[in-house]
Amino acid sequence: MKLDSERPDFAVQFRRRKLNVTSQSYAQESPQEFATASWVKLLQLPNPFSYEEALLLCQVSQDEWLAWIPDHGEAILHTKQFCY
Repeated sequence: MKLDSERPDFAVQFRRRKLNVTSQSYAQESPQEFATASWVKLLQLPNPFSYEEALLLCQVSQDEWLAWIPDHGEAILHTKQFCY
């Protein structure tokens, strides 16, 4: 038996598209700007008992911040570990 995938009522239709990977929708997101003394949401907790938010104290490097996490203390966080 031959499978006819060209039929319009075929359960799964596969269509090829040319993707423009240079367009804005596929471009890497611009880095978020964070500010000192702002609260951010942690994407991964340093310990199971710490709060889910952290207070940014100062920027250590381009991708790292010194933050205070309630019930944990100070920690250096990479920008991929938190968001607004």
